Amino acid sequence: MAATETLTAERILEATEEVLRRYGPAKATVVDVARVLGVSHGSVYRHFRTKAALREAVTERWLERTIVALRPYAEAGGPADERLTGWLTALFALKRKKAGGDPELMATFQVLIGENSAVVDRHEDHLVEQIARILEDGRREGRFAVPEKDATVTARAVFDATDRFHNPAHASDWSAPDVEDAFAAVVSLVQRALRA
Repeated sequence: MAATETLTAERILEATEEVLRRYGPAKATVVDVARVLGVSHGSVYRHFRTKAALREAVTERWLERTIVALRPYAEAGGPADERLTGWLTALFALKRKKAGGDPELMATFQVLIGENSAVVDRHEDHLVEQIARILEDGRREGRFAVPEKDATVTARAVFDATDRFHNPAHASDWSAPDVEDAFAAVVSLVQRALRA
């Protein structure tokens, strides 16, 4: 890090991802992160009080990318049934890309996710909220038969029903030759179940 560059939490998180990719979660240390940044480990600790806090923050940052990428489907106009299919398809594509595009980092984050279940729970709640928003729009449009007070419960059911296509525990299945057909069948089933 150049002397004129300010050390920010974001820069630390970027460096932490690099260190995790290079060394893995078992060997990565705060000292390694500080070395990449050209600062003392005390400087890192001024932003993140513990190694666990740093690992939690980098996990949250990684998961937040998915929420941001899916937000347009939840917030856009257009028919809710098409938005729901788009949202589910985009989530599956994002997860497949993460698993296939950077398998070392995906494996690392699997470990971190296991350490940070509260972060994962909040992440899932955000995703379910996005689905609920689409379902509520679909109810108002007359496309979905979702009781007004049950949109979140129904959204959680949709999320759970499509688990095979977004839960990294199933990542080894995502390259199977029939996975696209299986995904389309589940989405079709979900759409039929929601139809008004």
